[in-house]
Amino acid sequence: MWQPTELPVNIEVETKAVLKQATTAHRYLAELKGVAATIPNEQILINTLTLQEAREVRP
Repeated sequence: MWQPTELPVNIEVETKAVLKQATTAHRYLAELKGVAATIPNEQILINTLTLQEAREVRP
C-alpha cells in the first residue's frame, strides 16, 4: 500500500526560479483580468471555454 512521505519535506520551494515564474504568472493574470473587465458579459467567454473543454474531452 502506498504511504505518503513524512511532513514537513525539506525541499526548498521558494527558489529564485520559482519566484521569478510566480511574478511572471501574476503579471499575465493581472493583464487577463484587465482585458476580461472590458468584455460586456464575461460569462459568455467562460461558457465558451467550458464548452471547448467538454468538446476536447470527448473522443
